[in-house]
Amino acid sequence: MNTAKTVLFCGTPDFAVPSLNALIASDDFDVQLVISQPDKPVGRKQEVLPTAVKVAAGAAGITVIQPEDINAEGLPLPDADFLVTVAYGQIMKQKLLDHPNVATINIHGSLLPKWRGASPMQHSLLHGDTHTGVTIQQMVEKLDAGPILSQSELSLDGTETIQQLHDSLAELSASLLLDTLSNPLEPKEQNESEATFCTKLSRKDGEVDPKTMTAEEIDRHVRALVPWPGVTCTLQGETVKLLATSVIALKDAVPLPCKDGTTLYITTLQSPGKRPLEAKVWLRGQLNKE
Repeated sequence: MNTAKTVLFCGTPDFAVPSLNALIASDDFDVQLVISQPDKPVGRKQEVLPTAVKVAAGAAGITVIQPEDINAEGLPLPDADFLVTVAYGQIMKQKLLDHPNVATINIHGSLLPKWRGASPMQHSLLHGDTHTGVTIQQMVEKLDAGPILSQSELSLDGTETIQQLHDSLAELSASLLLDTLSNPLEPKEQNESEATFCTKLSRKDGEVDPKTMTAEEIDRHVRALVPWPGVTCTLQGETVKLLATSVIALKDAVPLPCKDGTTLYITTLQSPGKRPLEAKVWLRGQLNKE
């Protein structure tokens, strides 16, 4: 007799793949359907590529649907114990939240109620948080305000890049998800008075100025916002992208004086329309122009 708990899985980018793969690999769960965002053009060539979740589901032989509107009437959604959402990208209405027999749950990349919203991992780095983590919440219509089912914490040492944090939290999410769904759910309401919020990022968020920002503040921006939306800074009259920096003096890094007498050490940067360069090579090229 099959006693596996049935799951509908909603997700789109790389962050959701470890959680999907964990459910697929477990004998305790049966992923009946995967829902992902429609494929979209990416990169300079605007090539239409399948979403990361679609690729993972296809490799496991699981049916994938990609509705323009997940709340549309008539979607072929089978009965299931759980509807699991991980970085899906569409807001769900109450009728859909009520669809599963047990619960609709969501994995969020922060320790709620801190950093509700679209960019929690980046904001943890931007604000110099000493720890972050993942939260599994029972979904409600209000964004990231549902009861907390479980959390797992991760310490930060102030050197993590967004890619490193992304990968760590994605793996942490997968193990926490299996543990949470394998046990009776114990919802705990969030403390609304402690809620903080973050929004979608834009290129404006990546503009830095050493005259008004300390080296640590700029370094946080680089670690949090590269590659998207990127960090730009004016150096020797030219607006460049900062790709890698440090607050510790490194061999061959170019020092940049910043606010309050602090110094940022630039290791890699990129001029408009050019390839990335080691900072010392870029500086030598600038000096040769003079």
